[in-house]
Amino acid sequence: MSRRVPIESQRVDAPLTSSATFLVLTVEPGEDATKAVRSALASVADLTKNVAIRDLNASFAVTAGIGSDVWDRVTGLTQPVELHPFKEIKGGKHTAVSTPGDLLFHIRSERRDLNFEFERQLLDMLGDAVKVVDETVGFRYFDVRDLLGFVDGTANPVGSAVDNSVLIAEEDAGAAGGSYVVIQKYVHDIKGWKGMSIEQQESVIGRTKLENVELDDAPDGKQQSHKSLATIEDDDGNEYDILRDNMPFGSPGSKEFGTYFIGYSRRLWVIEKMLERMFVGEPPGLHDRILDYSTPLTGTTFFVPSATTLASLE
Repeated sequence: MSRRVPIESQRVDAPLTSSATFLVLTVEPGEDATKAVRSALASVADLTKNVAIRDLNASFAVTAGIGSDVWDRVTGLTQPVELHPFKEIKGGKHTAVSTPGDLLFHIRSERRDLNFEFERQLLDMLGDAVKVVDETVGFRYFDVRDLLGFVDGTANPVGSAVDNSVLIAEEDAGAAGGSYVVIQKYVHDIKGWKGMSIEQQESVIGRTKLENVELDDAPDGKQQSHKSLATIEDDDGNEYDILRDNMPFGSPGSKEFGTYFIGYSRRLWVIEKMLERMFVGEPPGLHDRILDYSTPLTGTTFFVPSATTLASLE
């Protein structure tokens, strides 16, 4: 009688750290590239251990995601039920763009040098099999604030609610232990944002700036805040959470100020509905006013398979 192999998830729930690298790659054509990518993905756990051992207190963790365009080629497995390329969303004024990306590596720790070392070893292993399409280094800003000055990630699930919100279970047995992840790289019009009063900024976000206290929702049919538009509920009023590991990035000298949005979810449709409400509006036409000051440069969807699945790709 065969024994069922326990499923170990990747570190989707790793704590927010002081530094993170978001690395997005495309895979080159050809069997050699496919083999190199499979080998690298299967080696993620070993590479992670090799770097993490240098400082066991640095909370070093890596999660690897695979896009739908290369899923069949790289894994040879049935695609997760909801996995598909990021869908462009056109609102009346703003657009959530869809951009290339076959592989995502979310690398984070309390030390920038550890993130650097993992990325170096990973890209050495991958060689010419991939092209880097985006590499963004994020940092923790004061008390987990974004560069607009507000606390970010307040609505994240905590404790036992994390797994239920993020990890796929019996509803898609072949993808169990995995998670969908959506990334968007936003740049901010800081000058325009600072031109508003604190009260106007708070109205846009839906929370107070200093204390991070949630403000009341606007009446139905009226302009909703970012907080309200990003809250997804079913017909019975049950809220669906996602796990955000957003981080600021930028360079004052280059006048670049941004937020790297990364959201993990058990249900891809939840993030897609959230973005639809933001860009199209709820009701339609009343888009999220944060988009008047925040422009997405990228938009890509991946699936983060279980660590067990990754290790089996060798």
